[in-house]
Amino acid sequence: MTIDVHTHVVPKGWPDLDVECGGAGWPWLKISSEREAIIMVRDTEFRRIESSCWDRDVRRADMDLDGVDRQVVSPTPVFFGYDRTPAQAAALSRIFNDLTLSVTGGDPRFIPFCQVPLQDPEAACAELDRSMANGHVGVEIGNHVGDQDLDAAGIVEFLQHCAAVGAPVFVHPWDMPDGPRLDRWMARWLTGMPAETHLSALALILGGVLDRVPPSLRLCFAHGGGSFPYWLGRADNAWHRRGDLVRGRSTRPPSEYTDRLYVDSVVFSEPALRLLVDTMGEDRVVVGSDYPYPLGERPAGNVVRTASFLTPDQQRKLLVDNASRYLFG
Repeated sequence: MTIDVHTHVVPKGWPDLDVECGGAGWPWLKISSEREAIIMVRDTEFRRIESSCWDRDVRRADMDLDGVDRQVVSPTPVFFGYDRTPAQAAALSRIFNDLTLSVTGGDPRFIPFCQVPLQDPEAACAELDRSMANGHVGVEIGNHVGDQDLDAAGIVEFLQHCAAVGAPVFVHPWDMPDGPRLDRWMARWLTGMPAETHLSALALILGGVLDRVPPSLRLCFAHGGGSFPYWLGRADNAWHRRGDLVRGRSTRPPSEYTDRLYVDSVVFSEPALRLLVDTMGEDRVVVGSDYPYPLGERPAGNVVRTASFLTPDQQRKLLVDNASRYLFG
């Protein structure tokens, strides 16, 4: 059995967001054919997608090919709307959360995660509650809101609410810095995403969030935790040697918080997976594929299934047991 905790959805269509949410310049979908479309941001092509983004029959067929039994279905971050007013982002979240449920269709193989207007903690908590009442199991959030990282007071308030209601949280990098040095070779995705994730994991620790929210909060970082696991020793060294600048509100060095975080396995190579397991612990790594996007892993979970260093018991933990605990407590 395998549970994939990191996949994305894009509905095939949605109402006119200028009308339903207010404002202008919302993402829209250019339909190319029955099986192909393009996510547009104003007049700019953001990403070409296929029917695997919205067709649950296609998704189920791909899951069967990959040996995946269940799949968490989360929003695509370009639709978060954190740069909009809280009211606009709340309206957007309601639309896309309801459309996600229409895609998953109540099929128990799909585990829907919602999105929330994270820039407004009260509205975010309300939308999480509404979505979970309608069938969502957890929530995907971006790793920051503008210049506010995960230790911002409003985001911490939302995380505390997630802990209170038992909602697992999936943290996905988004809105990476750009510029001439990052606008070639997909460098924003290849370097920006790992760096964003690393920064936000440190914010949770050095910002004292994990000292303030209860251990019942279940948090998972996408893309193997970015560069955080690789540079954890550097963070510890700085915490001890330059505590005057680094410790922030944390009470312990960063490596002593790894038992509070999950990371997915989409690191693509056995040496990277070994480092991930050695650093985060065999109970804290879950299968994630980033399906159906081209930078994801296919077959989903392949690096875990083929890793020579994992015992059968460890393999089962990474394929299913850790994800079950992350998702359902």
